Amino acid sequence: MRPTVFLGITTLRRIKIITLLLGLICISFIQGTRANEDTMANFTKAPIDSKGLFTNVKGELSQGGLNVRVPFLLRRFGTYFRSSDGAPTLSKNDGAILRANAADELTTTVTWVGHATVLVQMHGVTFLTDPIWSNWPSPMPYIGPRRFVEPGIEIDNLPAIDFVVVSHNHYDHLDLPTLKKLAARDANTQFFVPLGNARLLNSQGINNVSEMDWGDTATYKNLTIHCLPTQHWSKRSISDTRKSLWASWAVTGPKKRFYFAGDTGYFPGFKEIGEKLGPFDVAAMPIGAYEPTAMMKASHMDPKEAVMASLDIKADNVLAIHFGTFDLSDEPLAEPPVLFKEAAASTTLGEEKTWVFEIGETREF
Repeated sequence: MRPTVFLGITTLRRIKIITLLLGLICISFIQGTRANEDTMANFTKAPIDSKGLFTNVKGELSQGGLNVRVPFLLRRFGTYFRSSDGAPTLSKNDGAILRANAADELTTTVTWVGHATVLVQMHGVTFLTDPIWSNWPSPMPYIGPRRFVEPGIEIDNLPAIDFVVVSHNHYDHLDLPTLKKLAARDANTQFFVPLGNARLLNSQGINNVSEMDWGDTATYKNLTIHCLPTQHWSKRSISDTRKSLWASWAVTGPKKRFYFAGDTGYFPGFKEIGEKLGPFDVAAMPIGAYEPTAMMKASHMDPKEAVMASLDIKADNVLAIHFGTFDLSDEPLAEPPVLFKEAAASTTLGEEKTWVFEIGETREF
């Protein structure tokens, strides 16, 4: 029996064509869903306590008793006399390659400027995390922690900065002199900050500012910027404790994904971030400022915890940050990267995927 012919096409062939079209529609729908899944990832908004202050999922964090904190602060006043032995090596970057890459959508790079300041280039966009070029992250110069290693690149040698993400308002992460220079350098630079921080930037004439809560997203060209949970706190003066929010950040594009943990203790939220937004090509993870443990444990990660967090968020590569640049804590300057490498050795990260840069070093990813 011959198949029925309709409009010159056999019924059997029509069934095959319809099946193929339905398959293509399904594939297009799935791809469209994947393209937009970043913006559909739901995170709980930052909790607020009974006093109207921002807090953490586990509530207010312990910072140890006065018998721990007072001696610690006194030791920070003596930071000027501490040796810089063991601090990271400086490999001065003239910025020429970075400036040449600025418009290149195919080249993706990460550069450690020092401390938590990372310059990232991906999909033709250049951005900075927690930029600080100051020598004293303190309300009063020459009092408090001093800088052991100068920035890896001069601020005037930077490529055009499209946007900046700031994790929280502590002086070593939200450095107003640096932010003012970046804003004056290019009026088009955008600044993304957690809730409650815009007023501070506005007071210094920085107006291109967007405030975000945990779970909020913004777009810049073909990138999505995610404000994400973390475990920390905020304070710049005697009376503003926890009045502004703290956050980590993810920047995701069509092909590359970057995560910046900012400053944080280890907490279950890392697994949620990994499940909803991972895997990440590169994660910048803090590995320092963990001693004394009684004071630092809740709000800073030690190197082993940084490795655990990196695995939780499904990072393919991890850049160690937040160690050795400033005298912030009691552990030896050279200890964090050694312990970081040791902790990663028996994991899937191993030696090659745990990056300990010289300050100023650039690597493609």
